[in-house]
Amino acid sequence: MILNSRDLDLAGLVRPGDVVLCGQGTAEPLTLTRRLVAQKDEIGPITCFLGMMFSDTFAPEATGGMSFRAYGGVGTNGRLSRSGRLDILPWHYSRIERAFAAGDLRADVVLLQVAPPPEGRSGYSLSLANDYVAAAARHARLVIAEVNPDAPWTHGATLPAGVEPHPLVLADVAPQDLKPARFGDAEARIARHVAALIPDGACLQFGVGAAPVAVLSELRGHRDLSIHSGVIGDICVDLIESGAVTNARKPSDRGVTVTNVVLGTRRLFDYVHDNKAIEVRPASHTHDHPTIAGIPDFRAINSAIEVDLTGQVNAELAGGVYVGAIGGQVDFVRGALASEGGRSIIALPATALAGDASRIVCRVDAVTLPRSDADLVVTEYGVADLRGATLSERAERMIRIASPAFQEDLARAWRDGLGRAAPLAKLR
Repeated sequence: MILNSRDLDLAGLVRPGDVVLCGQGTAEPLTLTRRLVAQKDEIGPITCFLGMMFSDTFAPEATGGMSFRAYGGVGTNGRLSRSGRLDILPWHYSRIERAFAAGDLRADVVLLQVAPPPEGRSGYSLSLANDYVAAAARHARLVIAEVNPDAPWTHGATLPAGVEPHPLVLADVAPQDLKPARFGDAEARIARHVAALIPDGACLQFGVGAAPVAVLSELRGHRDLSIHSGVIGDICVDLIESGAVTNARKPSDRGVTVTNVVLGTRRLFDYVHDNKAIEVRPASHTHDHPTIAGIPDFRAINSAIEVDLTGQVNAELAGGVYVGAIGGQVDFVRGALASEGGRSIIALPATALAGDASRIVCRVDAVTLPRSDADLVVTEYGVADLRGATLSERAERMIRIASPAFQEDLARAWRDGLGRAAPLAKLR
């Protein structure tokens, strides 16, 4: 039996002190999360565990009395972070699913979105995200599923055995959508540099944001590309329909685009619906090191908030505020570097704040990716190949791809030792 949403009383199900885990991104069960916020005063104090979120459900001004944890400050989580309301779990994305599966991380209540099966199919589908939520549901006291007829039924994401949501609630609204990020001239120039680093037949992973969208837009002329990624977006439909992506050369999942999360608009949702050429797989597959390392010519394409002169990447903090995430970046970078012919590409504009701040810096605020994993860094000014380079060689190459307005200051800072760690004697 599927309840109408008006018959759902979360105050009778969720207990004060509960940890409530919510589906992320386009898989956020909006009917359930909005009801949770509406009934927060009746329920009492709870803690919500969030993934990357793009709705305004958990706006700081609407959620007084609620506490929040997340693996990152991506999307609208940034508002909670800036208001001091977000406690961060600084883990690699691949570790989160494993921890929930083992019971090392637990949620008392899980709220998830499912799609009903189309004719000829069986079982509910997790639809737009096959992430840690399913693993957490196996150990939760209560699992509530929002059945959304507008959500696509996706292959690889059938609700796993042992997860039996009760109650089932009919969705009031269509899934949250996410329009492709807009990009400007800097990102377009970056994309042209990156496209030259991607051979025909390569397998791609990419993150979210303007730079990855720009890069993918530049690849329509490539051939026999494959996709094995943590996320896919609308631009992937363009690449498949143009013939650029065929998935023909992957040693596994041949002919299939593989992702963990689907982030896009109705166009993408319709494309992935009951499409055997798209599989939404768990992180135990998408972010698995041996799986990624076993795909030749893997290209991990990610962005960053800033990169320092030695190649260390910060994808987490901006101005001391947690607005990014460790996410799957390290998982994919290390997999790519272990792949035969694989490369890691960090692509970012050289400046921020309308050109007033350099994103190539002496030292990063947080080390998401250590210098030991540095490979290719790309800005609109060129490519810094850090593979096999010493610290001084790296600094020279990184300064070359910084904005000309900051190159002299960066070179001076490096000469003065400000870009390197202070000697131990100075730290005592």
